[in-house]
Amino acid sequence: MRLSPEAARWFVRVRWLACAAVFFATWITSTLLNVVPNPAPLYLVGLAMVSYNFAFRWRQRRRIAGEPNVEQSIFLQITCDLVALTLLLYFTDLPRNPFLFFFVFHMIIASMYLHGRMPYLVAGMAIGLVGLVIGLEYVGVLPPFPLNLPSDPPPPATRSLDAIYLLGLLIAFASTMGMAVYFTTSIHRYVDRAFAEFRQKEKMVGIGQLVSGIAHQIANPLDGVQNCLQRIGERVKDDQRLNEYVQMMTEALERIERTAKRVQTFARPRGMTLEPVDVNQAIEGTLQVLGSSHRSDIRVETHLGEVVPVLGDYYTLQEVLFNLCTNALAAMPEGGTLRLRSYLLARDEEEPIDSVAIDVSDTGVGIPRREMERIFEPFYTTRGDAGGTGLGLGLCRMLINEMGGRIAVHTALGQGTTFTVILHPAKE
Repeated sequence: MRLSPEAARWFVRVRWLACAAVFFATWITSTLLNVVPNPAPLYLVGLAMVSYNFAFRWRQRRRIAGEPNVEQSIFLQITCDLVALTLLLYFTDLPRNPFLFFFVFHMIIASMYLHGRMPYLVAGMAIGLVGLVIGLEYVGVLPPFPLNLPSDPPPPATRSLDAIYLLGLLIAFASTMGMAVYFTTSIHRYVDRAFAEFRQKEKMVGIGQLVSGIAHQIANPLDGVQNCLQRIGERVKDDQRLNEYVQMMTEALERIERTAKRVQTFARPRGMTLEPVDVNQAIEGTLQVLGSSHRSDIRVETHLGEVVPVLGDYYTLQEVLFNLCTNALAAMPEGGTLRLRSYLLARDEEEPIDSVAIDVSDTGVGIPRREMERIFEPFYTTRGDAGGTGLGLGLCRMLINEMGGRIAVHTALGQGTTFTVILHPAKE
């Protein structure tokens, strides 16, 4: 999901509150509570935060007419915040400061707005900064800034740093930052995928309502045109050239009719009853419907594993498999092998529970990378000249989503494509 400039502006607005909190907390702890004996460095860090926040705000206003790199801006802001927070903690007895784990807020923000390995880089920076301060303070390179807590011994008693405690603190801090990034990025990926599927489904419903009326308007006059053309064909059957033209027009009208019927089928409201379905039986039923309509240079193989029944609709699943098989056959103009395989899929990040998978594989031409992101879009097809309407894959994904599953695609140019239908087991 692409970030909008509003995300970076929101971060700047929130930082004003953080700056105010720094000044207020410093005043309370140094004046009223007498916990912080030397507040001057904290006020300086607070002024630095105000200064770079003004700089970020000015930079955003200057580039408001252009297209700012939002992710780069957020990463730079987080980096400055990590340094500022590390300094605030160092000047307030970092090893004993309970606000050490405030770093987790930046881990959450980084996981929400940054992509790839960037959130883990942010976590590494936080761990490195804290570890550096602890290490340098332990060896005596950095002077300590102890807090005056009521339970501390009175001066001139000195507080020694315990190596085991510091190591344990660093391990606890590092593991907390790592887990925060991992869980937040996992949830973010799941929400992004669910949102994309919702948008796709919403788009399909809207298009279905639109094309239903269009298909109805096409189908009615089409019958009349075909009847008239049939009469003309009877009159000119002795003229070979005119007969060829009539035949070409008839085939074109048949293509229009097939497209209109397919559109009507796509747009028609569907009733779906979810119940336990035998996946292997659905595969065998699909092959029976497919029959021997494929070319003789294409071999069909099945590898049916011992799988549990899934929650779905038998005829809908058969329709999806038939559509995928039809696409696979069309992707092998020079022959090849169509493979259907069923097997159990162990749980992972993508599938939190054990699932049943069905592979529909071909050894055809494969799908170019530039087309992979669009293959599920309605009306997008690479087989327009062969009668493809671009409704098949989009409809397949919508139907599988309604059964609580999903479709994955793996392809390699010149080697073939595998569509994997993943469904959840039926509860006993």
